[in-house]
Amino acid sequence: MKFDPAKPAIHGETLDTLTARLAEIGQPAFRAGQILDWLYKKRVGKWDEMTNLPRELRAWLEENFDLEPTSFVLDRQSGDETDKLLLALRDRSLIETVIIRAPMLGVGVDQSRKTICISTQVGCAMGCKFCASGLEGLKRNLSAGEIVHQLMQVCRQEDVKTPRARAELASFDNIVVMGMGEPLHNYDAIIRALTIVNAPWGLGFGVRRITLSTSGLVPRILQLADEPLGVRLAISLHGATDEVREQIMPINKRYPLAELLPAVRTFSEKKGRMVTLEFILIEDVNDSLDQAEKLRDIAYDLHAHVNLIPYNTVEGLPWKRPSVTRQEKFADVLYQRGVSVTLRREKGHDIAAACGQLRLQTEKQRDDGMPVTA
Repeated sequence: MKFDPAKPAIHGETLDTLTARLAEIGQPAFRAGQILDWLYKKRVGKWDEMTNLPRELRAWLEENFDLEPTSFVLDRQSGDETDKLLLALRDRSLIETVIIRAPMLGVGVDQSRKTICISTQVGCAMGCKFCASGLEGLKRNLSAGEIVHQLMQVCRQEDVKTPRARAELASFDNIVVMGMGEPLHNYDAIIRALTIVNAPWGLGFGVRRITLSTSGLVPRILQLADEPLGVRLAISLHGATDEVREQIMPINKRYPLAELLPAVRTFSEKKGRMVTLEFILIEDVNDSLDQAEKLRDIAYDLHAHVNLIPYNTVEGLPWKRPSVTRQEKFADVLYQRGVSVTLRREKGHDIAAACGQLRLQTEKQRDDGMPVTA
């Protein structure tokens, strides 16, 4: 069947919206629950597999909804057990979804804790100087259904490796909304998607295991603080002063630290949650001990956790990661004040795991007429 760009993804429907659509054609309300059960518990990929639905209803669903808004392109696996899935959308745009495994003592890799990093846009409009996602600007927002379907692709991949023995519907332990795009720039779609993921008729995935990362859209942070959906918040800070932050993050000119940090405090106080400050360490840009001291003071004041992330090299960009010694000295400044801090070790560097890298590489291969390879 030819793709209809006006046809919405079924994974973007809530129980209420799907019930309402079915009521318009005279279908009883319980049919919505049956459909969602097929989507999230049984993970079907074909309408005809929904065998307890009348044939005419299945035909109507096929005519009005897209069941497979993303398709699997490749799975690039790292030596550190990180997987980057490249997915194609119906308009041939490419997005990335990353599976980050944290092996636990006494269990195999497939039983390890899994964090899934999902994308919210094709490209990004924020223009952060160190990031591959925004090198070609923003192409478009993802729909709620396309966002949710990334997780269904992960579930299917993981189901093949490890039959589901747990009570949870999801085949993973945590979700981080830190992939391609600025989540709060696509606010309505991400809130709807995470509502679906959290709902008992969806994946039933607890919001305390979902972290959303933003570069600092202050009005949206304040709006998120008033949402009933209690996701965790991470701030992509990457500079502890306006001068340093503006070098690499244009958004700081619109929302400087004097506006951003009070908004973070408001979110933390309203939600009663510790916020995370993400800080990518870039050699000779933000890795000075002066920056460490200022970051220490910000984190201490906000009672925030700090994630220090050594920079992942991006082809075509000049930035480098500091030496391990430099990273550890930076972290030690925070440790000494009692700030909660994690110095991340390298993940996925050998598979271009930084946001947007694999997408750009593959698009270039495709545009040059070359085969797409894992």
